[in-house]
Amino acid sequence: MAMDKKYLPSIGTFGARDGKAGKRPQAEVAIQAGKRKSAVQLLYAILPPITVLVLLIGLWEVLGRVSGMPAYILPKPTDIFEAAAKNYVNLFNSVFVTISSAIIGFLLSVLFGVSGAVLLASSKLVEKSLYPYVIILQTIPIIAIAPIIVIWFGAGTNAIVTIAFLIGFFPMLSNTLVGLNSTDQNLKNLFFLYNASRFQTMWKLRIPAALPYIVAGLKISCTLAVIGVIAGEYIAGIGGGKGGLGYAITVAATRLQTPYLFACGFAASVMGIGFYMLINYFSKMMLSSWHESEMKH
Repeated sequence: MAMDKKYLPSIGTFGARDGKAGKRPQAEVAIQAGKRKSAVQLLYAILPPITVLVLLIGLWEVLGRVSGMPAYILPKPTDIFEAAAKNYVNLFNSVFVTISSAIIGFLLSVLFGVSGAVLLASSKLVEKSLYPYVIILQTIPIIAIAPIIVIWFGAGTNAIVTIAFLIGFFPMLSNTLVGLNSTDQNLKNLFFLYNASRFQTMWKLRIPAALPYIVAGLKISCTLAVIGVIAGEYIAGIGGGKGGLGYAITVAATRLQTPYLFACGFAASVMGIGFYMLINYFSKMMLSSWHESEMKH
């Protein structure tokens, strides 16, 4: 019995060590299983659209070769790729000019849209007085006021950025205003009971509560900014190395360079998708921890 007591602590210690050692492989297995599950989910998310894209491109290429249709009417994917490879310097410069103007116009629309919504939401009288004119401004086609913008700001970047700003401004303003006006009334009453000022209520309650609406406005405005820049480049774009995708598309269309025209169109599409995905990532980063729209279920 004395011998048993002597060895009992060591046996217990070994048992504890074995228990801890037994938990480590289980944790590692769980981590590896989680990684595999994430990889499978990612593959499941991207594989179907990629498969459809490959099939469409392959079908397009085959039909183009079988029909023998000239490239200036309907180019094959290989023709588009060849045109993009031959003019990659001009294409890159055009994309850079367009995306630079789109970012500036988008940031201006966010700044003035959110600020304007905060101003309107601060007073019902101000909202009733000014918001109808904002709607009227939005209903005017941008093509109708584009010549006036060119006269005021001159052809080039200033006019293009202004057009992009005007197109993206209203979604930011309207979405943010809806979010600010949708704040829970009980929380407003609570802030009132604690003698919070209007600024404190706006900054600490209404703006955080409106974040999902602001993010929705960002997703709309970012794509409209790209469209606005390209539309502005049609009207107020300048040539040479300072010409954007809108100008490049116009020149390619007048010269019947259809493959390069398609290349510019696809470049604009990829740029818009990339811009949207960046804003979507920002949305997940801001809302995934607390809002149902971005939480993983």
